[in-house]
Amino acid sequence: MKRILSTILLSLSAWIALAQVSNYDVVIVGGTPGGIMAAISASREGKTAVLLERSSHAGGLPVNGLGATDIATRGATTGLFKEFVDNILEYYVGEYGKDSPQVKACSNGYHFEPHVAGIVLENMLKAEGQNVTVFTRRQFDALPENIEREGGIIKSIRILNLETRKKEKYSGKIFIDATYEGDLGAAAGVPYSLGRESESEYGEIGAGRLFKLWRGPEIEGTTHEGDDAVQAYNYRLCLTNDPDNRILPKKPKGYQRSDYASIIGDVYYGNFAGVEMLDATPEMHEANKKHIEDGGKTQIPGDPWGIAKVTNMVELPNNKTDANNQHLALVSTDLPEENWKWPVADWKWRDKFAQRLKEYTIGLLWFAQNDKELPEQFKKNALEWGFAKDEYQDNENFPRQVYVREGRRLHGKHIFTANDALPTSEGKRPPVYSSSITASHYALDSHAARKREKGKMALDGFFSYPSAPYTVPYEVIIPEGVDNMLIPVPASATHVGFSTLRMEPCWMALGQAAGIAASASIDSKMPVADIPIQNIQEKLLNEGATLIYFKDLSVTDPDFKLVQRMALKGYLSDWNANLESMLDASMAQCWQELSGIKINNPENKTRRSVLRAIYELTN
Repeated sequence: MKRILSTILLSLSAWIALAQVSNYDVVIVGGTPGGIMAAISASREGKTAVLLERSSHAGGLPVNGLGATDIATRGATTGLFKEFVDNILEYYVGEYGKDSPQVKACSNGYHFEPHVAGIVLENMLKAEGQNVTVFTRRQFDALPENIEREGGIIKSIRILNLETRKKEKYSGKIFIDATYEGDLGAAAGVPYSLGRESESEYGEIGAGRLFKLWRGPEIEGTTHEGDDAVQAYNYRLCLTNDPDNRILPKKPKGYQRSDYASIIGDVYYGNFAGVEMLDATPEMHEANKKHIEDGGKTQIPGDPWGIAKVTNMVELPNNKTDANNQHLALVSTDLPEENWKWPVADWKWRDKFAQRLKEYTIGLLWFAQNDKELPEQFKKNALEWGFAKDEYQDNENFPRQVYVREGRRLHGKHIFTANDALPTSEGKRPPVYSSSITASHYALDSHAARKREKGKMALDGFFSYPSAPYTVPYEVIIPEGVDNMLIPVPASATHVGFSTLRMEPCWMALGQAAGIAASASIDSKMPVADIPIQNIQEKLLNEGATLIYFKDLSVTDPDFKLVQRMALKGYLSDWNANLESMLDASMAQCWQELSGIKINNPENKTRRSVLRAIYELTN
């Protein structure tokens, strides 16, 4: 009897375990904006998606202080990203009126408060109804035992519910790694890169060990040798100078004055990492020190003062700022070197570092406002700023998430390099990829990889180089070795290439493409790598995405989709489409060669009309 009862209980236990398996079309790990857009786009294709987020709030960095959108050319990236931006603007207009200072400060929806980003993203997810399920406090540990696969196909993953401390199983047809760290891909065995490639490996500007003044030249110490150094992380703070909404930082428990002591000399002597330092003489530095001791402010050209010496701030609505690392500073909110283990560490280590970084950041502000050796006039300026009382009210008014600028870079079918974002020659575009899934644009931009070094005027690894609007090929989100996974956030790139892909607008666009590709793979029963790119691109165009950017063309143009298709085939290579211009002889010859169609009397025809005719005849 006992044996029968035991068998029944074992069977019941197995049934309960089986019943706890959750089945979805698309399983997304990481509630980042890239993950959110993947869920939304998959839903709009009629698929069910589950979004698994470790923290208590989905939304990644935009809901954790990154309120000044990192995009150099507005209009280069559209689709769901532009929908997000438009929803931000609509929120502020609805709350405060179209002529309000809040609407002006939101900069057409590109600048926003953290809680507003949370509201907008939550509403976008809710609009998808039952197609999208969001679970927070779900931790994925990057261990092979948390992946069940058959050959190149992932069948299910195991997630730790941080509330119940029990494992949950999620099965799906397509899996998407939308983590900043690349945890899912690593657990699935996808190869990846960490650190910095050498200049010789890909011939990239800014590669390897590098000392560069901000807006200035490379300086002594630069070798361009590769290493394992990871660019620094920080918290994007939401600060305010509104006395009614301001909370001044308190001295943290883990305060270490030695972390910040070198700032004292920087303040008095006017040291910073800008190009202006090339013209600053020892006599100027000494005179600056005397002037400050006499009650004045810095006189060194370009030298930030007060709170700006330790953090860079961009205006947000309601007297708030997105406070980032001060690029000119030798000590700021970044904490280089100490984060190097993060990409491959477990969550216990990551949580410990996150707490260290939190205490370091609060300590930095407290130091700037209170240290006895700093000038009183400097501290008075810094004391004008504090944490916003109405943000992160469940987390001591402090951001809930570390800004992980770069984790594992998973290997894909294409490795995006700096050269993919740079013009092929002066005035020209970067390489145009016919498999483009978005256009994007931000500078090649990396934060420091090491702390200040004695005798160095700049921090190793900090750089910014101008780029141009570029195309991102589908292959950067197709990982090696897995047939049913997409990697829109830990995308395939070098360190320098990733430094421009890593901006949230681009990640949102890659997430949108991943959701569409996931749906196409399910419908066709094909590996994600084998889906005809035209199928994905047509869906993206129908959703208002931009695949190649033109200065004189917007998504509202009746021939926007046509121009996108033809440009990716080589019909238009300049920055302007010039659709109303008459077709000249050289362009007519080019189009005839591409299409095999004779163009009669081109001088009497507009580019628009001829493009339409060629498209109709060739499709």
